[in-house]
Amino acid sequence: MNAIASAAAGGTASDQTSTPLDAAWLVLEAANDLGDHLTVEICRRVIDANLNGRSPSSSDLHVVTDYFR
Repeated sequence: MNAIASAAAGGTASDQTSTPLDAAWLVLEAANDLGDHLTVEICRRVIDANLNGRSPSSSDLHVVTDYFR
């Protein structure tokens, strides 16, 4: 079972991933599939911040970690 399916079954993306970056990629894929453009942008900010050595905003991280709840 992949992390998205597990999250939909009652787990969370953060239960299945080791970093916020991993969670952001999972949420990005799900949000993109659902046409959730706002969340796609939030995920992109989290990913960009991580790749550029910055910390993402706490509000963006909350969206990513709570997406599957």
